Amino acid sequence: MIKYYTRACNFYYGKEAKSLIKTKKALPLCGNKNIAFNKLEIISRNKKKVKSKIINIQDVKFLRRIQILKIKNDLKKITSKRKNFIKNINFSRPTIMGILNLTPDSFSDGGVYNKKAKSFKHIDDMIKSGAKIIDVGGESTRPGSKDIHYQVEFKRIKNVLKKFKKKYKQTCLSLDTRKPEIMVKALKFGVDLINDVSGFNYGEVSPLIIKKNKVSKVLHHMQGTPNTMQIRPTYQNVLLDIYDYFEKNIKNKFKDNKIVLDPGIGFGKTLKHNLSLISKISLFHSLGFPILIGTSRKRFINQISGKYDSKERIGGTLASTLFLLMQGVQIFRVHNVKEVKQGILVYNKIIEK
Repeated sequence: MIKYYTRACNFYYGKEAKSLIKTKKALPLCGNKNIAFNKLEIISRNKKKVKSKIINIQDVKFLRRIQILKIKNDLKKITSKRKNFIKNINFSRPTIMGILNLTPDSFSDGGVYNKKAKSFKHIDDMIKSGAKIIDVGGESTRPGSKDIHYQVEFKRIKNVLKKFKKKYKQTCLSLDTRKPEIMVKALKFGVDLINDVSGFNYGEVSPLIIKKNKVSKVLHHMQGTPNTMQIRPTYQNVLLDIYDYFEKNIKNKFKDNKIVLDPGIGFGKTLKHNLSLISKISLFHSLGFPILIGTSRKRFINQISGKYDSKERIGGTLASTLFLLMQGVQIFRVHNVKEVKQGILVYNKIIEK
């Protein structure tokens, strides 16, 4: 059986995008008239064979009937405005998620913000620098990291969770955890978003907790576990395999549509896998949900830059962020909030001209 996939491509920006949409020569991406597209990559997969071709949007009517039905359905999702289901988050504009690692062993900032005063100072700085979401985590998920007991994890994040909503009422509180016990405890403190790198596969009751509490969630992809994910990760086709993973989990795990998609850059992926996902990230718009990407300080930047690598990898983080922004990605999970905010502001000013 042949399966078809639809990827928006050939993008236009700013005034040019608006003009093309107005004259019906292009379509808006995710309802955002600042990004338009006039071509589609039609991908087909039959067992292990993958084929693709790029067509103009006007030429969809010349395809086979079975393709036309699928592509028209995909186009509705690609062009529709994303519903703003997270309080104070507008998916029509790029949103920065600031990272708060309350761990002793995270790959780039382990142990830096564990003390109470430092953690809240860092939250203050990230919000002032432009973060609309703060992602709080107490367990490292770097490659090779091992599980910790949920009580240890909760002890690390408890003080921040207890005071966050009292201090930052307008800021989205995201919880970065795999453990259902942590989810239950944290939801009592007003957590707005659950960001589970396991895709809610770590604990059998995790999806039930999410359903019961009707909380927004990040559906993340990871092959294996943090301890094993970088041991020879393999895919038939990384882009399509992850698309199928999202499609299956959206259908089977969640009844509501309060879902953000994260393909998991660096989580069970080689350099080639990561670059394939980043370069064709716009495929995931055809699922109809906002997309979150975390490239901040990731190893693939070092693999590309070699001797030009740096500790914080701001150059590689910003380059990948702006490319993803041009593909319509809505949320960016980063360490260096101010630098990324600055880059986005300059980019937006440029496309206005």
